[in-house]
Amino acid sequence: GSGTFSAMTMEELIAKVKELKSELFNLRFQLATGQLQNTTVIANTKRDIARCMTILRQNELKDAQ
Repeated sequence: GSGTFSAMTMEELIAKVKELKSELFNLRFQLATGQLQNTTVIANTKRDIARCMTILRQNELKDAQ
């Protein structure tokens, strides 16, 4: 569900973003070399990165107040 990321700490989120970005790189490489059958994985990974980034931004704004 969508609640998985919001339960994470800032450190976990930052680590997750790094992990997802390297995963995205690998997926794009597989796509380019014709090894990737399921392209929805790329969209899902991008969405997960965006979710993490949103939560990180919200937390930063909270801390700034």
